[in-house]
Amino acid sequence: MWSAWIQFEMAGNALWRWMTFCGIVLLALAIGKVGRLLLEQWSAREERREHPTICVLLRALARPAVLLAFSIGLWLCLAGNVLLLPTGLRSVAETVVAILITVSIGYTFYSLVDVVDHYLHSFAGRTASKVDDILLPLVGKSVRVTILVLVVVQVFQTVSDRPLTSILAGLGVGGLAVALAGQDTIRNFFGSLVIVGDKPFEIGDRIVVEGNDGPVESVGFRSTRIRTLEGHLVTIPNAEMVNKVVCNIGKRPYIRRVSNITITYDTPPEKVDRAVDILKDILRDHEGMHPDLPPRVFFSEFNDCSLNILMMYWYHPPDYWPYMSFTEKVNREILRRFNAEGIEFAFPSQTVYLAGQTGRDVS
Repeated sequence: MWSAWIQFEMAGNALWRWMTFCGIVLLALAIGKVGRLLLEQWSAREERREHPTICVLLRALARPAVLLAFSIGLWLCLAGNVLLLPTGLRSVAETVVAILITVSIGYTFYSLVDVVDHYLHSFAGRTASKVDDILLPLVGKSVRVTILVLVVVQVFQTVSDRPLTSILAGLGVGGLAVALAGQDTIRNFFGSLVIVGDKPFEIGDRIVVEGNDGPVESVGFRSTRIRTLEGHLVTIPNAEMVNKVVCNIGKRPYIRRVSNITITYDTPPEKVDRAVDILKDILRDHEGMHPDLPPRVFFSEFNDCSLNILMMYWYHPPDYWPYMSFTEKVNREILRRFNAEGIEFAFPSQTVYLAGQTGRDVS
């Protein structure tokens, strides 16, 4: 009975051949899954031991493990003639297996780019320059795109069974058509190279572009991303970015404050002088002052409704929140000392003279 079952043929193959085929494929899948599980557990142990590079390597190898094991299992079945296939069907099977092996190997190298990314980021973290923070994502993406192109070329060669030079020639003609259709993408790519070379800003710099104010989050092949102060993520194509006026707030050496302190027109000249002296005294050797940029205070203008005292100072370094804290201290001190001296702040007003009256109403 068992002999009869074993001799049972399906599609020209005895049952034992089908059982062997299924067994090899299932065993390959099991090996792949077990291998992935072991690599992930090993990676977790290395992470606890604080070996990040080994951890990234093991995780990268774990991802393609199942696909790679499955492809090898099919190749073993085909190479060992486990199934007897007609010539045409065998040719198709060999092509499919070759494509699977190409894709699985390509996927393996694609995953291993994570190790390169990790190493480069570790290296960049030890340098003071931020230019490499822009270059690193471009390097990783370039390597991944190269791997994808090589895999596609190999798959085309396997399917068409044509020489590599012929495929490359065809890709050259196709590439010209793609280039014509994707001119914007090419312009954006060269825009990213201009940004890297010219360095108008770096990752983390706060910039203003067409009213978009915020730090730069990333610079990619196609676009630059800015996180605005409102929390919005603004994406600007690099081809446009290189032609825009970019105000790099992050590169300013100081923060300058220009303020007009207005007092009433009925303030006596000696109190005007006193107001100027008070402001100079408050700002004398102030916090964040640079010796080359001392504060400036002048009685500068006769406004429509007030006497104007111009106050100007520069704060170093350009850290916004300490600057705002210092500004608040200055404002509080001005208010306290002006009130103590009886110097009145001006506000918009009008004087109306009525005919036949010697008095006047102010409103």
